[in-house]
Amino acid sequence: MPTRRPSAATVPDDALQAKALEVHTRLCREYGCPKLYFHELDPLSELVSSLLSHRTLNRDSALAYRTLRERFATWEEVRDAPTAAVQEAISAATWPEQKAPRLQAVLKALTEHGHGALDLDFLRELPVEAARDWLESLPGVGPKTSAAVISFSTMRGRALPVDSHHHRVAERLALIPKGMAVGPSHRVLEAQLPPEWDAQAVYDNHQVIMRHGKVVCTYRGPACERCVLLDLCPYGQARVDA
Repeated sequence: MPTRRPSAATVPDDALQAKALEVHTRLCREYGCPKLYFHELDPLSELVSSLLSHRTLNRDSALAYRTLRERFATWEEVRDAPTAAVQEAISAATWPEQKAPRLQAVLKALTEHGHGALDLDFLRELPVEAARDWLESLPGVGPKTSAAVISFSTMRGRALPVDSHHHRVAERLALIPKGMAVGPSHRVLEAQLPPEWDAQAVYDNHQVIMRHGKVVCTYRGPACERCVLLDLCPYGQARVDA
């Protein structure tokens, strides 16, 4: 199983770390920190929720998850149900025809790993990096999903999820190289955060950057003129000066 040992590409210089910290400080001032956790889900439930949320609006993925829990009393029932029934239950999510068999494959893989009950509570006993590596050995689970399970679930672990909003803001700020994919960006961005930060601070970092991407640094028509990060942002400065 691969490990996450830092490489030269993921060890930032002092200037980049200072910039990342300044971004965090300003956005926390703008949006408020600490942020409340939005879920109280156990790790397996968070894994399912995260798989359903891929490329799906929050309200739709929440509806898909809620309907799935209403239709099936246990994760064992979801695992063993006809795939068509699972697909129908999660139809509010995008691509339910892909997510239903993938979800069942994950649940079957968990069963085959033989940890007893169909849950992920054993991950609480592992170091975060080992837990993430284990999760990413499951079918369809990448860095974003593993970080979400560690951070958002009741594990409340120190891991940095990077969604499309977070990634866009980081790229425009030149915290990551232009064109870097979301997956590899997780290690780069997490390495920029102070090692002494606890899980709450790392969670706050994701939440405020994501929020900024939703309300100011949007995909189309970003409001660069009123951005509190404009003096740090090559992309915004080029747009304003154009």
